Amino acid sequence: MGGAYQEALDEKAAQRDALIRAALSHVPFDGWSRKTLAAAAASAGLGADAAARLFPGGVKDAVAHFMDLADRLMLEDLEGRDLAALKIRARITLAVRVRLERWTPHREAVRRALALSPLPMFAGESLRGWYRTVDAIWRAAGDASTDFNFYTKRGLLAAVYGATLLYWLDDRSENCSATWAFLDRRIADVMQFPQLKSRVTARFKDLPDPRRMFERLAGRVTGFKRSS
Repeated sequence: MGGAYQEALDEKAAQRDALIRAALSHVPFDGWSRKTLAAAAASAGLGADAAARLFPGGVKDAVAHFMDLADRLMLEDLEGRDLAALKIRARITLAVRVRLERWTPHREAVRRALALSPLPMFAGESLRGWYRTVDAIWRAAGDASTDFNFYTKRGLLAAVYGATLLYWLDDRSENCSATWAFLDRRIADVMQFPQLKSRVTARFKDLPDPRRMFERLAGRVTGFKRSS
């Protein structure tokens, strides 16, 4: 039974991936909407009930899966790179670049998803997705910290990734060369971590839960505000 159950889960995950991939060509016209999901299900040959069956939470679930798919594909792309031969700064830079490069043909889909993040029904899941992304980047880069550094690294990278993402969305330079130059400058600033650590620690020393520190840092980029 266990094997059959796992196969069913894997099949469902594959169908979700397929629906999201199919949705990318519809999003520029109809946004991330139920209409888009229905059209994507039809074009992917998944059946009329696929959108509701695979994403019972509607658009919110679909956008969350889109973010998860982007994380997984980024990690797959990085598996073929010799990260161990690179310094930590280069690993982080490469990971961010690899993540964005894959979606260059679908920047409008990314833009539409990002535009939903400040809305109340999307804000919480958007922040969780943001956290998972920067955590995945740091882990791929070999970070094994478990202390306060764990959160400050992710908070600082959230700001860098967010700024780079916004720059990339409107970059029309050849092969997005302007974005990669922008990313290099931002990474150079953030990787001065020892100098920044004391300032970040002082700023958030009144917060008992380090995760709240991350929320406040990431909020500068996403527009997320912690509910009271």
